This record gives sequence, C-alpha cells and structure tokens, in this order.
Amino acid sequence: MLKKIGFIFVFTFFTLFLFSQSFTTLEDFQCTSVTVGKKASKDGSVMTSHSDDSHRSRTDISVEPAKTHPAGSMQTLYKRTTAKPEKNKMPRYENVEVGKIPQVKETYQFLNSAYPCLNEVQLAIGESTFSGRPELRSDNGLIDCPCLCMLLMQRCSTAREAIRTAGELLKEYGWIDAGECLTIADKNEVWHLEIVGPGKGKKGAVWAAQRVPDDHISVNANASRILEIDTKNKDYFMFSDNVFSVAEENNWYDKSQGAFRFAYAYAPESRAMLACRRREWRVFDLLAPSLRLDPNSENYPFSVKPDSLVTLDDMVRVFKDYYEGTEFDMRKNITVTDRDGKTVISPFANPFMKVDELKLHKVNGGWHGLGERAIAVHFTVYATIIQCRDFLPDEVGGVCWFALDNVASSIYIPIYGSVTDLPDTYKTCGRITGFSKDAAWWAFNRLGTITAKRWGDMHKVVDDVWNPLQTSYFQQQKKIEKKALSLLKNEGKSAAINYLTRYTNDCGIEVVEKAWLTGDLIWTTFDGRW
Repeated sequence: MLKKIGFIFVFTFFTLFLFSQSFTTLEDFQCTSVTVGKKASKDGSVMTSHSDDSHRSRTDISVEPAKTHPAGSMQTLYKRTTAKPEKNKMPRYENVEVGKIPQVKETYQFLNSAYPCLNEVQLAIGESTFSGRPELRSDNGLIDCPCLCMLLMQRCSTAREAIRTAGELLKEYGWIDAGECLTIADKNEVWHLEIVGPGKGKKGAVWAAQRVPDDHISVNANASRILEIDTKNKDYFMFSDNVFSVAEENNWYDKSQGAFRFAYAYAPESRAMLACRRREWRVFDLLAPSLRLDPNSENYPFSVKPDSLVTLDDMVRVFKDYYEGTEFDMRKNITVTDRDGKTVISPFANPFMKVDELKLHKVNGGWHGLGERAIAVHFTVYATIIQCRDFLPDEVGGVCWFALDNVASSIYIPIYGSVTDLPDTYKTCGRITGFSKDAAWWAFNRLGTITAKRWGDMHKVVDDVWNPLQTSYFQQQKKIEKKALSLLKNEGKSAAINYLTRYTNDCGIEVVEKAWLTGDLIWTTFDGRW
C-alpha cells in the first residue's frame, strides 16, 4: 500500500511539474479542432475546424494562386520560430529558411492563413498541437507543421492522398516540430493525422491516422487521441512503417503488457492534462449530451454519433463556449448582490481573465492556476469552420467560415475556396503593424478586449450586433450559392468566381466596419463603468 501511495504521489508530482514547466508556453500551443462526417451534418457537409489560439501567430489571410512551375523548379521551405523580442514590438513568429525541395509541376490555389486551411479542390485542414515526448523532437529535417499544411494544400486533392503525401515527404525530408494533429477533410470524409518526431538527430517522423466515421463527430484539443491501431482495417487507419518499432526500441511499448496505444506510446503526458481532456468532454457534451460522459475521464471515444445532425450554428456554439452554466464556469464564484437581494454573477466577472485576475479572484480548475481551459479564449488569433461538399462543384462547394480573435465576441464570414482576393485589411498582419486600423484583426481584438472588461453587460451589446448578422449569413448561403451555380452554368467559371469573390469581400468589409463601430459604442456607453 505504501508503495502504491508513493507511486501515486510521484506520478502526480511529475505531472504537475511538467504542467508547471509549460506555463510560459501553453498559450503558444493551444488549439481546438472539431470534425464532422458527412452523415453527421445537417446539409451533408464534411467539416473540419480550427481555433489558432496563439497570440504570436500571423493574423493575416490571403489567397495563394494556382501555379505552373518549370521543370527543375525548387521550393524553398521555411520554419516558424519565435521572433527576437524588440522594444515596443508585439511577440510574434517569423519564418526562417531551412532548405529547398523539388517543386511539383502544378500547385493548387489555397487560402494562406497561419496554417494554410482550404484549397480550390476542397481539401481542408484543421490543426491542434499535442507536443509529445520531448526526446522525439528532431532538428534534422526541413518540415514543420505550417510548412506541411502548405505543401498538402498545394499538392493534394483528397484526405487520403494528403496523408500518404505527408508520410512520403516526412520520411524523405524530416519532421522538425512537436507532436501535431492535422484534421484533414475532403468532399467525402475526414481523418485525424497525428505526427511526432523520429528522435533527436534522426530524420523522418512517426505517425498514425484514423478516419472519423461518416455519421460521427470527433475532436482534438491538444492531446493525442489515437489509441489502438487496427492494422487490418485500411479504410479507417493509416500509419508509418515505424509506428510500432520506435516505441519498442525506446521501451515505450511492451507487447506483453497489452495492446499498443499510440497516444500512450508517444504523448502520454497529453492524456494527463485536464486542460485538454475537458475540452474533449465539452465538445461531446454539447453535441451528444445524451451520452452523459464524465468531465474528469482520462479518455473518451475517438468519435461519437451526435444527438442531432450538426449545423453551422452548432459549430459556432461550440467555438463560442466557455462552460457557461456548468460547474466549470470560471465566473461562478465572482458574485454580487443585485437590487432584489439575490446573489448573481458580477458583470465584471469574465471567462477570459488574465493570470493576475485569476490569482486575484482565487480561480482554480482543470488548468490549475490558470482556471479552466475553455474552447473560447482571449488569445485566439483566428478560427475556421470549413465545409467540403461533394454535391456542389469545387468553385462553390468548399467554404471556410473565418473569424478573427476571440470567437465569443466575433463573427464568422464565408471565404470560398475559389475566391481570387480578400480585403486589404485581412491581408495585413496585425502582429507586425501594432495597433492599426489597416489590420482587420485589430478591430476584433480591440472589441474583444473591451468587452471582457464588463462581460456580463457588454457581451449582450456585442451579441445584439453579431447574432442577427451571423444568422443572415447562414440563411442567405443557399441563395448566394444558387446564384453562383447559375453563373457557373450560364456564364462560365470566371463569372461565378468573381461573384463569390465580391460577396466574400463585401462580408469582410462589413464585419470589420461593424467591429470598429461596436467597440466605439460600448466604450462610449459604458464609459466610467469599466
């Protein structure tokens, strides 16, 4: 018994030690991705998604056009690294050239965000980092996660092709990043691809991919999720040829101890973190509440069948969530007495408190001194919900719903995979400019920052602006796409693409203007009260 108690103490201490060592970097490596099979969505879309929750990431998004490359062309690869701190400059990433690889003859057009996310033939990618064992990380290679996303966007048209291509590229040129999950969707299916390095000084990668059943949803929230790999089921699993051997060579897996589980072999610490697991629970709790899953479980099913078919509204609700109405709502103990003598949550209590505020209010939770790690966070740079649809031509079928900054105080606009340009403010990186009306991100960052100061009252004003507009964008989607299809049929591809480009740009310009005006409104209305 004493040995058992001692083991539990040591394991708990070690877990907390690892967690404490991550306090300075957790904000850099926090993303959530939710995936939806085509029979699990209301309209038959395959969906992937991503919230890029790092305030060092690029805030800009642009269209990288399709290209034809001369024989013998080379492609320069860059590694994302933390930029050297500069006085009066914002923390940010920068790209450093690491090498070149042969270019392919033709590359697809794609949306070039911090993690390239959708191409013209409806291949879509979401992302979530899970770190993995530190001894797996190698600097002997050329490809990090944003680079891999770009290469797959340029070269691939289906999820399976993307996974095979990723495996080939990483084997030849090497993975130089932490553990990553890419949620890769096409017009028919969606997969989760989990990648770790091959070990210090080695070139290559270790990876496994699992398909989400068509009538299921899944999630990755910064923890490895793939457990047992059914090597005989090629329709649902793909994996690298070293996926078992690397674990065996390092004594991370012993056949005599039971089935091989990818997550426990290569990223066991991720399964110990409530900050990750509780988001997994919350996604399933919101979309499949009848399962009544335990919010403290160590593992959840890789995927589940939702209680009802998932809509875009459902996806937005997930990404705006901060545990409101649950025991994990960080505001619940920050109360005041109202005019009727009732104890209510203070209007100053907000779910996006900074570290000092959390200490002030003695908030603790699954993220320890950082409270609870909700899906919606103040350090989101941008977020995507991407629809891929086999019942529509590529010019219309692929659409990236794109939001800037904290989703809880933001709005998604449609960016079709075929559009040829975006508003200038969306193509401007706010991390480089500093506060500027030239960058769309600042309109939403300012709005979100102000709103959090008196969340209980201010967010209602913001919701009154965004909710009707978001509903209108969703409701008029069929009308817009019907018009695009008519143009495609009667006037040709260019006419349809030009129409969608104008529509996307109109939406982008509209929401940026409203974000600035709404920020002005709440600043004026609540002056002296925040």
